Amino acid sequence: MLFKSQGTKPYKLSKNLAKSAITAALGLGLLAGSAHAAVGEPEKEDLKFGFIKLTDMAPLAIAYEKGYFEDEGLYVKLEAQANWKVLLDRVIDGELDGAHMLAGQPLGATIGFGTQDHIITAFSMDLNGNGITVSNKIWKEMKKHVPHENGKPVHPIKADYLKPVVEQFKADGKPFKMGMVFPVSTHNYELRYWLAAGGINPGFYAPHKGDIKGQIKADVLLSVTPPPQMPSTMEAGTIYGYCVGEPWNQQAVFKGIGVPVITDYEIWKNNPEKVFGVSKKWADKYPNTHIRVVKAMIRAAKWLDEKNNANRPEAVKILSKSQYVGADYDVIANSMTGTFEYEKGDKREVPDFNVFFRYFATYPYYSDAIWYLTQMRRWGQISDEKPDSWYMDIAKKVYRPDIYAMAAKELIAEGKLKASEFPDFAKEDGFRDPQTHFIDNITYDGKKPNDYLKKFNIGLKGKEKI
Repeated sequence: MLFKSQGTKPYKLSKNLAKSAITAALGLGLLAGSAHAAVGEPEKEDLKFGFIKLTDMAPLAIAYEKGYFEDEGLYVKLEAQANWKVLLDRVIDGELDGAHMLAGQPLGATIGFGTQDHIITAFSMDLNGNGITVSNKIWKEMKKHVPHENGKPVHPIKADYLKPVVEQFKADGKPFKMGMVFPVSTHNYELRYWLAAGGINPGFYAPHKGDIKGQIKADVLLSVTPPPQMPSTMEAGTIYGYCVGEPWNQQAVFKGIGVPVITDYEIWKNNPEKVFGVSKKWADKYPNTHIRVVKAMIRAAKWLDEKNNANRPEAVKILSKSQYVGADYDVIANSMTGTFEYEKGDKREVPDFNVFFRYFATYPYYSDAIWYLTQMRRWGQISDEKPDSWYMDIAKKVYRPDIYAMAAKELIAEGKLKASEFPDFAKEDGFRDPQTHFIDNITYDGKKPNDYLKKFNIGLKGKEKI
């Protein structure tokens, strides 16, 4: 399946032919200053990358379909994985060269929460892209407490309006269950953040006691469900709501079984979402290959966002193929093209629901890594207090802006992107400015993780331990 699209006719590009063309071009001086000259040949050409069937795997699909991987002399196979654990295990075992990962996965693996191995990322795949959906039954009860204007719910819809529903369940002796995709997923932390901001305790982990369910002292019981199974699990009544990436919130709308009540853009504006992860061993063994992979994916991210999302309809067509996301075009387009449908018929403009390149989305910021680590500590996945320096050390161990910068500089030298489209690498320290756009109005400063943790009413801080 090593095909590159050329107009409407796909053709197979032989590796030897590609190499010959590169060598000839170098001999003629046509590629002077290019990555082929500066970075060197890839140490490994045949690569297999894993992904989960979500729209934010798009940079991988576009880098493949548009020939950006082949431009780097890489021959890539993309393979959907059953779930996030299988995906991570296969990267660790070397069955996959790299993968579309939850941002928390390289961090969780590196610090030893779950499967332990040193995983790194040099590329952030996107911002935003998730939502929280509840069943029709729960929405009917929630809606009684939601303010309305001109007949429509006022957004953002806070968990404050879910709290009376949860309290009624507790009074009736029934557990209130919700789904998220993985213990170290953005979805777990976003759902917990939203619930806690509304005064609902989502529960704690206690790995030092062997408890990794995350349900200690919980008002709402959160459990893992693979993304494509979220709508059917909710429809069956096993869970009453979930936090997941697209297209599985919009699928609930199309099936008429639930209502997305909030997007993660409304919980934390322009939050980091997925990353591209590889094992540290793999990165050390194949440094040129790694830089070339990052180059191809930066180009794909740019293509996805350029001209105010003008390429998104084509991207949706690609993603709707069975080998990628495999959902209907209309379901994927409902969020991918700049809108989001909440209650059936309540479609609103959300141009930044999926961001792949704008706002330096592809840059692996240390502050993004540290936010995830603070949430691991807040909910007990990190059992003990850690000094601020520990958070910085882990962030630097896992997030690799140095590799990203090498890839970016090559693209600039080749004239494929402009320097203005990247952070100023000479001045960049890896930290975003303190971020204020959270649903609870708490400011996050990545340089002061322990001070940040102290601001929350619900959650571990200081020397507290479950």
